[in-house]
Amino acid sequence: MRSFTGKLAVVTGGGTGMGRELVAQLAADGCSVATCDIDEDTLATTAERAGKAASGDARITTHHCDVSDAAQVARFRDEVVERHRTGHINLLFNNAGIAGGGSFITSPQDEWERTFNVCWGGMYNCSRAFMPLLIASDEGCLVNTSSVNGFWASGPGMPSTAYSAAKFAIKGFSEAMLMDLRANAPHVRVALVMPGHIGTDIVINSRRAHGGSDDGDMTPEEIEAARAFVVATAGVAAEELSDTEVREMVKAIGEGFRDNAPLSAADAVTVILDGVRAGTWRILVGDDAHALDAAIRADPLDLYTPGSPTLASIFPNVRLPGRH
Repeated sequence: MRSFTGKLAVVTGGGTGMGRELVAQLAADGCSVATCDIDEDTLATTAERAGKAASGDARITTHHCDVSDAAQVARFRDEVVERHRTGHINLLFNNAGIAGGGSFITSPQDEWERTFNVCWGGMYNCSRAFMPLLIASDEGCLVNTSSVNGFWASGPGMPSTAYSAAKFAIKGFSEAMLMDLRANAPHVRVALVMPGHIGTDIVINSRRAHGGSDDGDMTPEEIEAARAFVVATAGVAAEELSDTEVREMVKAIGEGFRDNAPLSAADAVTVILDGVRAGTWRILVGDDAHALDAAIRADPLDLYTPGSPTLASIFPNVRLPGRH
């Protein structure tokens, strides 16, 4: 798919981060976009920005949808068909995702399942709902966002079992779909996106998605959960943190993840769209993604060794388990 002009794309999680950038950059290329999110206010901001950037006959529609709910996804699909007056789409970007459910042992079960159901279930529900519309096109592409945690099941300073499990599942599904589509719908391709650390609001948005209140108005239960998160992430002793310091550090961690990333959401999306245009089926995004990919291929055992020197070289400014 060398050009997006005149095409129709569906983008999930379009309210912020890479989703917002996907909508804006696709619209600037003359591609119509239907995008969904659970936050209608952020969707409105996305639509306004994309509308200003749009070229040609590109149209932007926004839709409220929780992608973990199959019924809502079916309604979203029907709205796309109706509002765009179409019987097909050309691109499906399964971009929506949240973090959370760090430990299978200590994290609340509902948090673990919510994370898995959004990341994996959202991709599955949307792929099921929109696949017939992709196949109905003369040229289509299924674009699934996994993560470096789809080939390395951990995270700097903390476990990420729900997120990693979902991202591994997305990677495996996408690779299986290469063969399935080649046999049954060869005009539809798959692109698997593996981003590293990208400057987005995923940490902040994930807290809200799990029902967290504003940072300045946390319940005692939220403070204790946040305290454990800060201890694991920042490597400080729990008794050293007052409730006020916990609130401040939660806010700082979310903003720091966004503002201090090695790659912006806009630059990441440029890499993704260039890869889709070029027909690449596996798109690594960021120097850290390339470094981790090379490291896990060279020595998969090393990356799970406490205090791994390889990880220390990739994440020199992050506390790693076993590294003091």
